[in-house]
Amino acid sequence: MTSNTTQAVVFRETGDSSVLSIETLDLSPPAAGEVQIRVEAIGLNRAEIMFREGAYLEQPVFPARMGYEAAGVVTALGDGVSGFELGQKVSTIPAFSMGVHGVYARMANVPAHAVSAYPDRLSPREGASIWMQYVTAWGGLIARGGLASGKTVIITAASSSVGLASIQLARAEGATVIATTRGGSKVEALKAAGAHHVIQTDTENLVERVQEITQGQGADIAFDPVAGPIVDELAQAMGARGRIILYGLLDTRPVNVPLFPMLAKGVSLIGYTLFEITQDPEALEAAKAYLYSRLDDGAITPILDRDFAFEDIAKAQDYMASNQQIGKITVSV
Repeated sequence: MTSNTTQAVVFRETGDSSVLSIETLDLSPPAAGEVQIRVEAIGLNRAEIMFREGAYLEQPVFPARMGYEAAGVVTALGDGVSGFELGQKVSTIPAFSMGVHGVYARMANVPAHAVSAYPDRLSPREGASIWMQYVTAWGGLIARGGLASGKTVIITAASSSVGLASIQLARAEGATVIATTRGGSKVEALKAAGAHHVIQTDTENLVERVQEITQGQGADIAFDPVAGPIVDELAQAMGARGRIILYGLLDTRPVNVPLFPMLAKGVSLIGYTLFEITQDPEALEAAKAYLYSRLDDGAITPILDRDFAFEDIAKAQDYMASNQQIGKITVSV
């Protein structure tokens, strides 16, 4: 492999992880407004599996690249790019088409607005585990949800990287955290991650437990990537003027809008993705300023799960699909 080529993950049809291949591709110099990065670590996200399956907000155009998050060092700058130095440690923010700029690669050209330095105290694996999870949590909980001290928040699918990031942010803001998980294997890990209460939804009634925890007041915010039938339960668990923030579709069954509890309590059902933040320069700068301060004071630190070799990218995605992880799955390059 020479300096004008790179190895990258490519797929030419939608499907399971078997459609992924690692190919040697031409690597052009960074275009105007781009930064070239030698990738050291990749952070995996559920969005990439959905993209591979053809079930994401963006549809792949074949042959397609993939990947939103990577950490590495700057190797070249395109025309008009300032604020970066060669050799600088940086990571990527999900603010681009991954089908075009996918960072599942050894080298990648990424729009400069989607590149940011990360704290020196963090490893490349941690650097690749910042922006998707914490910007998603900041935008949903704080910008859209109005999270503040004294509020009670339900975080579903809490063992995911976004779920754990949400626990950390909610704790930092002085909120009471109710985390949910389906099985019992993750209960203690969620408590160790900072959840005040954990509801095991395959053995406990979500609505009854939230009402018990809140002494009948209900929760102020629910932050949910699952959708499907759980939305009705969340609406019943809300307090007056509660907000349900939906940011995913892990359960593809229909969502029946729970009108009665919504009307009775003034509950809001809000759709959200982090692109509301990453595609708004002012909002993104606000998110970055907040997250840098919390990273600096130690209130938030990425929680890492397993690390895979670059050649095992399909195994890494299969592991994510198995839902065994507690925290961020990474790939070292």
